[in-house]
Amino acid sequence: MDSINRVAVQIAPGIAWTPLADGWLSVADLPLLILVGVTGVGKSTTLALLEAGDPPVRQLPDRRALADLLIAKVQMDAGEPARPVTDRAERFEYTRRYREQNPGGLAQALSQLWIDPAQWPQPLCFDGLRGADEVSYAAEHLPAARFAVLDAPDVVRVERLLGRGDRFDRLSSVTAAGNGTALPGLDVPGAEGLFNVEEQTRLSALVTEGSVRADDLRAKVAIVVAERQNYDPAAAIAALVRLAPARTVVIDTTRNSPTDAVRLIREKT
Repeated sequence: MDSINRVAVQIAPGIAWTPLADGWLSVADLPLLILVGVTGVGKSTTLALLEAGDPPVRQLPDRRALADLLIAKVQMDAGEPARPVTDRAERFEYTRRYREQNPGGLAQALSQLWIDPAQWPQPLCFDGLRGADEVSYAAEHLPAARFAVLDAPDVVRVERLLGRGDRFDRLSSVTAAGNGTALPGLDVPGAEGLFNVEEQTRLSALVTEGSVRADDLRAKVAIVVAERQNYDPAAAIAALVRLAPARTVVIDTTRNSPTDAVRLIREKT
């Protein structure tokens, strides 16, 4: 067990980095459902339906909760004062630093969890993993886990971020590209590499039509750009299809409603 244990022993009632009583089970031995996908692909909506279904799926502490602990570990190991980090770009940087020492990233931390089955009856779900490194680690070290990959184009993800009003979707600053050719509201460094001309026009029209403010669009585009610099959805899908094909279902959430996604997850994982 690595120095993550110095951050916290018990992270929630009935969940800890080490078994706290006889009968506790390792997450590595459980048929855990793991949602895979980047921001804005529809994980939260799908998870809510899974939790309300029959049988109801119970969600373990999610990616944000585990990332908070890992960020605290990085800060502690670097001799930095412990502080909450809410800025998305800064969180990506801290989790990148964690992955430098722990290549499995969030999946590596997840695999170390132990649970009390009396407090956490199955079926259980974790939301969620991202990127090829994390899912590859999970496929190898969580042999009983099943993976539901939710996917959507980057342009759709930006549109969904604009509409969901999550206070977590923020950056403290967004620097404009300033190249003189960017379309209104889309002048974010790196955006031109993710969005083709048609997609740039589609997003910029939201500003020119008055549907959104330019700074709000820039912030959401910057979140997607920063996330894609750290996690490649296509690479994650390819890794799971190669390493755990029988345990993986890939769902395009632009073609499948949340209800359809839940049906596919229950049928195929």
